[in-house]
Amino acid sequence: MRTPSHDPSQIADQLADEPSPYEPELGTLPQNGLSTDDLESVNKTGTTTIGITTADGVVIATDMRASLAGRFVSNKNVQKVEQIHPTGALTMVGSVGGAQSFIKSLRAEVNLYSARQGEEMSISALATLAGNFARGGPFFAINPILGGVDEEGSHVYSIDPAGGVMQDDYTVTGSGMQLAYGHLEQSYEDDLSNEEAMTIAARGIKSAAERDTGSGNGVFLCEITDEGVDIHGHDDFDEVI
Repeated sequence: MRTPSHDPSQIADQLADEPSPYEPELGTLPQNGLSTDDLESVNKTGTTTIGITTADGVVIATDMRASLAGRFVSNKNVQKVEQIHPTGALTMVGSVGGAQSFIKSLRAEVNLYSARQGEEMSISALATLAGNFARGGPFFAINPILGGVDEEGSHVYSIDPAGGVMQDDYTVTGSGMQLAYGHLEQSYEDDLSNEEAMTIAARGIKSAAERDTGSGNGVFLCEITDEGVDIHGHDDFDEVI
């Protein structure tokens, strides 16, 4: 038991050591315990992912390759775009485990919002939530694209590893982004149909796969309209080009 003190400086020190009943309890994020060296053995998507707004909705395209430290192809058929909203989808960029956890967390929040509010979360609100999760969660370095359609129209956002959220008419993330951007800069128009955008996006993925070792093995295409999300994969680029 602490002996009462009448010295003002000692009383102040004692109060500083004791938690205030009026302060909020702060939680902590779970730690994965991996060191920098351990990340060499983590499956990464390497990746090229593309998101394009269209007159019909949104088109997202990704390659299909996962690698270990960018040197060994660990999987040739990875679906790097997942539906997380009735009219929204998110790409996987970065560590596979971190991206999968990120997607599951966002999907759960969307479902909770729908159950509590009786309506679907707007895509702009979902983008803000994704940025907050990326900034505060243990998801490694992820840089996904969020695309969706709501009452306000078609939306494409890039989410950076620090939680930054940027909206654009089209965007590219991943290790092959510089190669894919060149094609999009020449081909994009603001009145594209989904069908035209899928061809352009597939060509962008193919351009990246030609030179980027982290991208390849085909393309997944995601078509988003106000009616829903349709995702399909193609091992052969010529099927969609």
